[in-house]
Amino acid sequence: MHYSLGIDAGGTYTDAVIIRDSDGEIVDSNKALTTYPDPLAGIKKVIDGLNKEYLENIKLVSVSTTLSTNTILEGNGFPVALILIGDHPLEKELPTGHVLFARGGHNHNGEEVSSLDLESIEKFALNVKDKVSAFAISSYFSTRNPEHELKVRDSILKLTGLPAVCGHELSQQLGAYERAITAFLNAQLIPITRQFVKSIIADMTERGINARLLMLKCDGSVIGIRDALQKPIETIFSGPAASLVGASYLSGLQTCAVVDVGGTSTDISSICMGVPDLSDEGAVVGGWKTRVRAIRMETTATGGDSHVWIVGRELFLGPRRVIPLAVAAVQYPDFLNNLKRTPMPAREDLGENIQPTKFFVRSGYNAGELSKAETEVLEVIGDEPVSVHEIKALIRKDLHPQTLDSLIKKRLVQAIGFTPTDALHVLDEYTAWNEEASRIGAERLARLMRMTPGEFCTAVKKRVARNMALHLLSYILQGVPYTAVEKILDGNYPAKFKLEIPVVLLGGPVRAHRKELEEFIDAEILVPEHAEVGNAVGALAGKGIKRVEILIRPASLMSPDKDFLVFVPGSRLRFDVYTEALSAAIEIGKKLVTDYMKDCGLSGNQVEVSIEKKTISPDGWNHPPMETNLLVMGVGMRGLPS
Repeated sequence: MHYSLGIDAGGTYTDAVIIRDSDGEIVDSNKALTTYPDPLAGIKKVIDGLNKEYLENIKLVSVSTTLSTNTILEGNGFPVALILIGDHPLEKELPTGHVLFARGGHNHNGEEVSSLDLESIEKFALNVKDKVSAFAISSYFSTRNPEHELKVRDSILKLTGLPAVCGHELSQQLGAYERAITAFLNAQLIPITRQFVKSIIADMTERGINARLLMLKCDGSVIGIRDALQKPIETIFSGPAASLVGASYLSGLQTCAVVDVGGTSTDISSICMGVPDLSDEGAVVGGWKTRVRAIRMETTATGGDSHVWIVGRELFLGPRRVIPLAVAAVQYPDFLNNLKRTPMPAREDLGENIQPTKFFVRSGYNAGELSKAETEVLEVIGDEPVSVHEIKALIRKDLHPQTLDSLIKKRLVQAIGFTPTDALHVLDEYTAWNEEASRIGAERLARLMRMTPGEFCTAVKKRVARNMALHLLSYILQGVPYTAVEKILDGNYPAKFKLEIPVVLLGGPVRAHRKELEEFIDAEILVPEHAEVGNAVGALAGKGIKRVEILIRPASLMSPDKDFLVFVPGSRLRFDVYTEALSAAIEIGKKLVTDYMKDCGLSGNQVEVSIEKKTISPDGWNHPPMETNLLVMGVGMRGLPS
């Protein structure tokens, strides 16, 4: 009997599920806290809790993660230098201060318009190599000729030893700015994805599990682990994609909307007749538009571990993730006593980082370049949580909240605070951790709001449900102004939203929010069995999908019957006649698809390849097409029952 193992590493929990290959039955599952900075301990713990007899017969491991998505949402990714070659537009914002504009680039036919200024690029790389973790390279019209990007990549690797990402490797679409942003985000995620994959491989090797390793992409398809390491940007929304595929699998619904409540964020998406709803444009994450094909989704930085904080008498939720008080009291033995004795800060000092329930602990990441103030504060934050009151006493001076904010962004400090998870503990609706710590936190914050602890926790719970409803409606009602949805949702009109498609909820204690969500929206709301590990199920249920886009056009419109250019991913080819160019393009496309599928463990009748050809020619054109666009697509199924 053979089995498949699905693993999903979220911002808070790492989930695992084992499915029997013969009938698709879920035979075992487990959850464990995700560990930072190395997720290996969390992965080990979640797999240790699974049946060893099943583990001995695992033949396929498929993984998904929201770690990379959360990194960008929270604004604490690894530093990256961006090199823009050629005539890049300057009117838009760039996501890093380490930027170089260099001479070079090509035209729409892939011909060099300016020689590459490699000398200035190498000088820049040497100057910033100790300040960044990776390089992103984007050359003008690199999709038509990647020569300059490849030269720069090879040179940077030789000079610095750091990874360098090329824009043409990630997208064949035009749009220099978006391609540059895509390369930047990809480079930013390489260290995180590499660490995650290394942890998975290390644990599999230690257990003697000899299985094929796949990773879910953000369009709901799977990718071989080798490609995932090279292109982590394609897995940026693999967690949300897993929730979508997993929700459909668990509920048995081919059409539904999905609300996945995680620790850091809530993701809304939908599936229609078994096919994920894909975005017509590139995925947008953290406000940055990319060229990555992904499921269409609405994401809010509201989750079970979102920070609940008070300023004045206003309640704020998120956007940052913190360790819940209930969890911290279990992880750190003296934390409960510290929470009890920490004095209330002055009301006028309150802010996101100064709260009666806010504490800080070292994360385990190595410190890079720090200011004097950051160094002073980091030196007094250790392996046990400390409050702002304690930090001030230890540094013997006042503390600027911005210093703490900077250390959190640099991943050097992890915050602890009151969360919706704590509210559920107080309300006795989820009691996995230390209820007393949650109750003390609720009493302190409720006092600021002049509420009872129960009233305060109910208000937090209702805010979470409102956010879920608001983003679900915003997702479904495309084009309807956000403010209009809010007004109806908040009861400003005698009307209520009714949805015609069922809504599936996924996540740990998500059942606790079902009733409040039904008060906001009239819909069939389902919480399927195994909803708490739905993403791990989705990691296994994804299909193998590979799309290869190829462009054919004459080198010159002055002689349109000979000399044809073929632009395939990563190269530019030339052929004398159109029929040769078309035949070669089809064969290359098929090979790229079949090679990809082999890496996913799919071959033969498991893979269906289709070819779509579109041509463009003006009226009266008596020559081969002015432009031919080929889409070679392979769809592979591993035979996992649905």
